[in-house]
Order: sequence, then C-alpha cells, then structure tokens
Amino acid sequence: MKWLPQSYYDTIKKFWQSVVGVEEKIVRARTEEGKFVADDKSTPDVNEAYTTVKVKKKKRGRPKKKK
Repeated sequence: MKWLPQSYYDTIKKFWQSVVGVEEKIVRARTEEGKFVADDKSTPDVNEAYTTVKVKKKKRGRPKKKK
C-alpha cells in the first residue's frame, strides 16, 4: 500500500488492529540468551536496540458469571 499517503496508512492500520484486537508496542530487543541488543552506530537511520511487538489487548468489562 505504498501508493497511499502515510496518514491513510496509519488510519487503516489502527482500524485493523482494533478489529483484530492487537496492539503494537515498542520494546527493547533481546538476543536468544535474553541479553539486550546494542544499537549499531554505523547505521544512524536504523535503531536495532528496539523492536515492534504485537500484543493482544485485554478484554475489558464485567466478568462472566460462574455457574
């Protein structure tokens, strides 16, 4: 969808995330051992220390009745 302006793309993305029940969060990147990944200074336009993760939203409201 590169032919759409960025504002339209963001609006469509937010709408789809609300339909699916997913939220994107930016978290610190980790290696397979669980250690933090450092930022590579040779690439100033890319930040390797943070990644985007999709997280399911928690349902809100009254809990169901137990029988």
